[in-house]
Amino acid sequence: IITYKSENIIYDFLNKIPSNLKTIIIENSQNYDLKTKIEKKYKNISVHLKENNGISSSLNFAVDLVETKYFLQISPDIDFDFNDLNLFIDFANKKKDNFAALGPRFLEVKEKSHKQIKEDLDFGKIDSIHGSCMFINKIEFIKIGKFDENFFLYFEETEYCYRAKKKGYPSYQLNKSKVKSKGRSVEIQESEKKKMKNFLAWHFIWSKFYFYRKKYTYYVAIIFFVPIILRTLMKLIFYRFIKKDINNNDKY
Repeated sequence: IITYKSENIIYDFLNKIPSNLKTIIIENSQNYDLKTKIEKKYKNISVHLKENNGISSSLNFAVDLVETKYFLQISPDIDFDFNDLNLFIDFANKKKDNFAALGPRFLEVKEKSHKQIKEDLDFGKIDSIHGSCMFINKIEFIKIGKFDENFFLYFEETEYCYRAKKKGYPSYQLNKSKVKSKGRSVEIQESEKKKMKNFLAWHFIWSKFYFYRKKYTYYVAIIFFVPIILRTLMKLIFYRFIKKDINNNDKY
C-alpha cells in the first residue's frame, strides 16, 4: 500500500486486512506518527517512511521488502474482498506464472476512461491492469524490469504491462473479483485543491507523453501532443481572461 496524506481514511481499509496477511505500507508524506500508530495496532503491518519520488519509485522500493512469491499492490480507497486473493493465486498457478499482472473487474466506472474485458467472460487478456489493484509475481516482476521510475504518477502500470507483453507476459482481468473505488485516497485541504489539480494535470500530460515516446518514438509523441498542448494553453488563456473580467466586475 502506498500512502500520502491518507491518515483520515487508512484505518477503515486496514481493519479489513486479515491479520495473517503480511502488509507493507510505503508512507510518502513521512508521517512518523502514522507509522507509530499503525505498527502498534497491527502486528502484521510494517510502515516505511520514504521521500515522495512517485508511485513507481515507492512500489519498486516496497517490492524489495516482499518475502513472498506474490504480492498485491492496492490503493486504500479500493473496496476489496481479500478472499479474492485465492482466485488470483489459483489463476496464477493455472497459467504457471506466465503473466505480468492480474486484476479485478471495476464496478461503476466509465467505459471510455476505464477499458475492461467483456462482462460475460470469467477472465480475459487485457492491455493493462489498473494500478490501484494489481496482483503480481515478484520474480517475474523483476525479470520484466520493475516500474519505470521516470513515471511519477499515471501510466506507470500501462507502460509496465506494455513492456511485459512485448516480452511474452500477458496481463489478465478476472471478472469474478469485483472492486469499487471509494474516491481519492489523499486528504486535501480546501486551500490546496487548485494546486493539487494543476499538479495532477501536469503529471498526467507528462506521463502520457513519456509513455507515447517510449511506445512510438519521440517524434511521433511530439506530433501527437502538439494539439493537446495548444488546447491546454488556449484553456489557460481563456480562464485567465474570465478570471480577470470577474475581478474587474467585483470592483464596481
